[in-house]
Amino acid sequence: MDEQRIAGKIEAFIDTCRRHHLKITPQRVAIYRELLQSDMHPSADALYQIVQQAYPNISFDTVNRTLMTFVNIGVANVVEIFGGAKRFDPNLTDHHHLHCIQCGKITDFHDRSFDQLEDPENIPDDFHVLGKRIVLKGICSECRRKRSIA
Repeated sequence: MDEQRIAGKIEAFIDTCRRHHLKITPQRVAIYRELLQSDMHPSADALYQIVQQAYPNISFDTVNRTLMTFVNIGVANVVEIFGGAKRFDPNLTDHHHLHCIQCGKITDFHDRSFDQLEDPENIPDDFHVLGKRIVLKGICSECRRKRSIA
């Protein structure tokens, strides 16, 4: 993502924080910036490793709580990967994920046919579906290539 686009997203992020009466701290902005710049759907630990280089006194707990705050105010989502650390996604547009079960890489993809899937008829009447996100599990091309070399 180019610097101008990141600056615009950070400006919108700051506005969102103000609307939710959250302090705009350099640490919050740094965590959000790193989340935006990553295309890996990072975990709290991965972001902590990066942010603590600039802010050595920041704790893992602060990074983790901050990411959950981002989810609560609607500037990030938790990626639906089961059996591992929560992963975070700043991309709020409708999209789906490819998850490599070998290396853990998560890649965004778009597919209109998935977007237009009908809600199953057996969903209880008192449940209102707000969105759909499909996660396809498999093995990425890089891991398949490494397998064939070994």
